[in-house]
Amino acid sequence: MPRQTSSEKGHVGISDSTLRGFAGYNMKRSFNVVQADLARTLEPFGLRMITFTALILIVDNPDLSQTQLASALTVERSNLVTIVDDLEGKGWIVRNPAPNDRRSHALRATREGHRMCERAVKAAREHEERLLAALGKAERETFIAALQTIERAKREEQDGTDGKL
Repeated sequence: MPRQTSSEKGHVGISDSTLRGFAGYNMKRSFNVVQADLARTLEPFGLRMITFTALILIVDNPDLSQTQLASALTVERSNLVTIVDDLEGKGWIVRNPAPNDRRSHALRATREGHRMCERAVKAAREHEERLLAALGKAERETFIAALQTIERAKREEQDGTDGKL
């Protein structure tokens, strides 16, 4: 009988040992854990992973266009509207006419948006600290660098970019 792994709680008799040999399977399983915990962390702030990410990008990049934000989030521009509407409706961002293109909007965080972002980032850092507690500092740095290397290499292979937003 195949050896069972620790991921099988509640799945007696099911082995994922072959799948555990694939990096993608392990990344997906880990992401599921991270995503669920981060969702619980962000919920009290009225944020989801996508709105949290969008808010940070807007705070860090004042006057970001909606097209640039959609690209950075890898979402269709039409799907971005609900994300921007949500953040704007909460008073965390404003849409101003873009100085060089009247058809476009420049997104900027409000003072309240900056405060919310700071609080949510602090909570997300604490969430990540809990999740990565078993790793030492060097292991964490190696882990993050490896993930970034995988992403950058694949992006460069696919479209010839240098991996920058």
